[in-house]
Amino acid sequence: QVQLVESGGGLVQAGGSLRLSCAASVGSFSTHAMGWFRQAPGKERDLVAFINWDSSYKYYVASVKGRFTISRDNAKNTMYLQMSSLKPEDTALYYCAAGVIVSTTQMKANYWGQGTQVTVSS
Repeated sequence: QVQLVESGGGLVQAGGSLRLSCAASVGSFSTHAMGWFRQAPGKERDLVAFINWDSSYKYYVASVKGRFTISRDNAKNTMYLQMSSLKPEDTALYYCAAGVIVSTTQMKANYWGQGTQVTVSS
């Protein structure tokens, strides 16, 4: 069983930055691909970015590429999402996930965190 806890969300003005963290309580953290998803009100949960077990592969959806950076520290069982140049359309509940990579652009999540709210004001 994997337990994931997100932190770092909050309210920020457009153009600002936030760093999200995801702490995993599992001994096999380094064996899982990790990812960030987000869900805006009234919309489906969508993939934002994912990273493979040794950080050698990272994928970003087009809307965040160049603004967000995903990373992980296997020694600390923690994953991060550095978000810069934030836009109002980035406002959403951000979820951390652990799972497997199924293609170069897709990740299947097997475990989810509870989510952390990111609100970007214009």
